[in-house]
Amino acid sequence: MSADAAPSNGDPNKIGRAGSASQARGHGEGGPASKRVIVGYGFWIFLLSDIVMFSGLFAAYAVLAPETAGGPGPRQLFDLRNVQIETACLLLSSFACGLATIAAEREHMLRAQAWLLVTGLLGTAFLGLELREFATMVGQGAGPGRSAFLSAFFTLVGCHGAHVTVGLLWLGTMMAQLWAKGFKPQIMRRMLCFGLFWHALDIIWVALFTVVYILGMRQ
Repeated sequence: MSADAAPSNGDPNKIGRAGSASQARGHGEGGPASKRVIVGYGFWIFLLSDIVMFSGLFAAYAVLAPETAGGPGPRQLFDLRNVQIETACLLLSSFACGLATIAAEREHMLRAQAWLLVTGLLGTAFLGLELREFATMVGQGAGPGRSAFLSAFFTLVGCHGAHVTVGLLWLGTMMAQLWAKGFKPQIMRRMLCFGLFWHALDIIWVALFTVVYILGMRQ
């Protein structure tokens, strides 16, 4: 009886059902995804939703850019040299953020903190230059209420500036947590999310620099 009963334990139907159940629970050959992968994936979804919002602002700007209401346009208002310096600051800050991430992964505290500080200083310089540009335009009577073009411009560029401000506040918090708690897994996951956020702002600015400033100066 025992010899006859043995094959039932290797019933291919049972094995197939067991394998399917195992895969359905996410415990197949590869095993469940790590928490770092899950967090990174979820944060990418958030970033994509943010990019959708910026896409709407870009579309609104493209439609309203010619509507100057007889007032100054991009050629009269934009200081391309100032914007180039802003762009250099943000690109360099993104590079410094990448170096900070590498240093954190290698658990070099001083290097990670130093590169995060450089990231913050460059981001602050970018924000300061942007605020100076806004103040100059408002001082010339070219505020957001002057025309549809300026309303769209201040909304689009200002929204990006608001994101940079949030990023700088996040950066300060990240530095404090890294110093207090070290390279714990949850801190490294937050570091990953911050890096993704900061690099996404860099990509959006490159598109903004091209569409608003470069193309605007050609109008």
